[in-house]
Amino acid sequence: MEKRATIITYGCQMNVNESAKMKQMLQTMGYSMTEDIENTDLVFLNTCTVREGAAVKVYGKLGDLKRIKEEKDGKMIIGVTGCLAQEVRDEFIKKTPYVDLVLGNQNIGRIPDILERIEAGEETHIVMVDDEDELPTRVDADFGDDIVASISITYGCNNYCTFCIVPYVRGMERSVPLNEVVRDVEQYTKKGYREILFLGQNVNSYGSDFANGEDNFAKLLEQSANVEGDFWIKYVSPHPKDFSDEVIDTIARNPKIARMLHLPLQSGSTKILDSMNRGYTKEEFIALAKKIKEKIPDIGLTTDIIVGFPGETDEDFQDTMDVVNEVGFENAFMFMYSKRTGTPAATMENQVDEQVKNERLQQLMRLQNMKAKEESQKYLGKIVKVLVEGPSRKNPEMLVGRSSTHKIVLFKSDRKDLKGQFVNTKIYDAKTWTLYGELVEE
Repeated sequence: MEKRATIITYGCQMNVNESAKMKQMLQTMGYSMTEDIENTDLVFLNTCTVREGAAVKVYGKLGDLKRIKEEKDGKMIIGVTGCLAQEVRDEFIKKTPYVDLVLGNQNIGRIPDILERIEAGEETHIVMVDDEDELPTRVDADFGDDIVASISITYGCNNYCTFCIVPYVRGMERSVPLNEVVRDVEQYTKKGYREILFLGQNVNSYGSDFANGEDNFAKLLEQSANVEGDFWIKYVSPHPKDFSDEVIDTIARNPKIARMLHLPLQSGSTKILDSMNRGYTKEEFIALAKKIKEKIPDIGLTTDIIVGFPGETDEDFQDTMDVVNEVGFENAFMFMYSKRTGTPAATMENQVDEQVKNERLQQLMRLQNMKAKEESQKYLGKIVKVLVEGPSRKNPEMLVGRSSTHKIVLFKSDRKDLKGQFVNTKIYDAKTWTLYGELVEE
């Protein structure tokens, strides 16, 4: 009888990557994948814990799974992986005794062995969350769309930003050996993937834990770009304090390294940045952004911003507005600060009133939307390389793809064989978030 498995993924690109690896392992074990949780034999929740609300969603879903498992007389395996598993640990089984296994991020490579033991009735209630300072076993992955393959180049984080739980649940930063990453790039590009996405909490501190002192992010980018094939490399996310001239120069001279650069600002106030433990000032961030734009003129900068961090005054918020106005981001992920239990910021004095946070966020969003529209205008009349994703969901007559800067590009074409291909488009209209182009036949 065919075994069926379901993976439900919450959170970041790292979790998406880990779910792809889990899917590959389960399929190798003979499971067929399904999204129908009412009729599955195994469910993994790959969890996030960055925000409090993420945990609430997970526990809500576990409540649904408990009901289904009871209706099946207990004949369903429930597993929890990801950051929430790493944070809650043994308490998970106490809170939710119907959960069969709890695995830390670095232990997913052991899934086949663990499931065999559970299926054979040899063990119940397995909790495996130790070794968070070791590198996980390298596991192949099936990414589903045959266009984008992601590769984890680092695990964990050493930065301890005061608003972030990640170092506490994913451990200290560990870099994957350079030759292993390059081998993955070769493997996925040979399979036909056109975009390689490097993942890490702080990709540009890659290699800082190596003894040789030579293998760093610039070298990894250079060697990966030298791999044969028609593809480009994207990466998330670098940290402003670790962005070296060597990395900037490497990106500038390698067209295979995409022009998408996500550079998290978090705040424009030097006082708040210090309180966040970010390691740079307002002036240093602006200088870095200007240097990057000068050396890589076709770069597209995006960012993250937290509004209403504890102690943020009107003057501090104005500093953030100043940076957004001066730098010019193509897109920004903007959030109101929310407390995360277990982080230093959650217990700081001078928490900002919710209404004040909301008003500031709306003000920031208005400015950023205006700046994003301005940034889009630079594409007008330009020929832009696009990686085609397929027909547009909203308008099937149009094809949709992404530029090297990760902008959405829509264009018309009668050709049905362009999915997963690079094409050139000439941009004739530029909206805030979307570019419209005409196919340029080579």
